[in-house]
Amino acid sequence: MVLRMAKSNPSWGYDRIQGAVANLGHKIAPNTVKRILKDHGIEPAPLRRRKTTWAQFLRSHWDTLAAADFFTTEIWTPAGLVTFYVFFVIQLKTRRVHLSTPTPNPDRVFMKQVALDLAAFNDSFLRGYSHLIIDRDSK
Repeated sequence: MVLRMAKSNPSWGYDRIQGAVANLGHKIAPNTVKRILKDHGIEPAPLRRRKTTWAQFLRSHWDTLAAADFFTTEIWTPAGLVTFYVFFVIQLKTRRVHLSTPTPNPDRVFMKQVALDLAAFNDSFLRGYSHLIIDRDSK
């Protein structure tokens, strides 16, 4: 139980794990937690947290994790062929997707409105989500 808690919750220290075990009706000392983790080669919480793998991060936050990016499409307009940008967000657990209104110019004002639409209201698509994965490109 101690090992499972430590692996599932990399930020939990000895006292936090000891408290969680106590909540389940088992009395152990924080030093016992420390010994169990040390015997199994599991480092203290500050070191575990720095070494969290991507897979561990995904498992820990799956219920509140979404990803976002742009895609482009070419649209014929009276001015000719114009590239439009569409911002999309996917809830990773449910695979639900939200698309923004296409825009030829995804500027600061556009992105501010998209952010408000996605998270600012009680019925917003990302309400209750705590992590959004985005890339670092120039768009």
